[in-house]
Amino acid sequence: MSDFAIVAVRGPLDESVHHVSAAVVTTDGALIAHAGDPELVTYWRSASKPFQLAPLVEDGGIERFGLDQEMLALACGSHNAESEHRVVGARWLEAVGLTEDQLSCGGHPSLWPEQAERMIREGVAPTPLWSNCSGKHAGLLALARLHDWPTDGYEATGHPVQDRVAQSIARYAGVPVEQQVWGVDGCTAAAVALPLVAMARGYAALGAGETPALAVLRDAMTAWPMMVAGSERLDTILMSAWPGRVVAKIGAEGVFSAALPTLGIGLSLKVHDGDMRCAGYALVALLEAVVARLDPAGDWPLDELARWRSPKIRNTRGVVTGSWQPRLTLRFA
Repeated sequence: MSDFAIVAVRGPLDESVHHVSAAVVTTDGALIAHAGDPELVTYWRSASKPFQLAPLVEDGGIERFGLDQEMLALACGSHNAESEHRVVGARWLEAVGLTEDQLSCGGHPSLWPEQAERMIREGVAPTPLWSNCSGKHAGLLALARLHDWPTDGYEATGHPVQDRVAQSIARYAGVPVEQQVWGVDGCTAAAVALPLVAMARGYAALGAGETPALAVLRDAMTAWPMMVAGSERLDTILMSAWPGRVVAKIGAEGVFSAALPTLGIGLSLKVHDGDMRCAGYALVALLEAVVARLDPAGDWPLDELARWRSPKIRNTRGVVTGSWQPRLTLRFA
């Protein structure tokens, strides 16, 4: 077995094993801890959103469009399409002078089961503002408007918006544009693939507020954690429980990235088979291992994360039949 896995244990047997790789990096770019393959190249998915939004902040978008922290946090997030998310998304459209049909993300049911069930009961057909990526798309369109670039095709590689995003990722993650690998995300926007160590480097920069733009986005995410995800979501719960001490963002297919600003580190992980159940379990295990080593005397409210620590597996009658177990050997330099 690898040195990092999330294991479903049922009775006396390991029923399924989900392997994980992770990298932990300091603000100067040094890899100080890892599990699995820290050089694993994978898509960053929605964990890259702060760096997709950074060009808008750098180029004066806040001042031009009157953007506030709540709006910026939504654009960095993957939201549940709860009412407050849709309200802030509509504010984005009004501020930039957009219509909803200009968002290329399309609509989908809420990521939060309770909200998705409510949509079915009420016969709601999701529109683009219901997309978890609507804030990001509004931010990308705002960048196009800011520079008087065409809004058509803003989501695709080759558009000036995406050229600026690629430059941002090169600046903060340390991977030159010509070495970046690009695909298409689930929301239709261009998606970059990087080594985990580069993703962690980016989050170390975000946590440190390496530039004024990153400091603005970090502060927005930590001030408005509900906008980053929503009810019952680990990103929101973690940043609410550890205010100002963590910046966290999930990505699809088992990606999670985070920064611990007070410790000067960033980290990123990938569940190899993309199991989204395991991404949160893996992040909590990794965070607990990191703070135990780097800040053992620190007052980290770990009890707030109990539901992601070895959660029980139950059958259809609610009887406990097993548990999820993190198995981690974190290798420090």
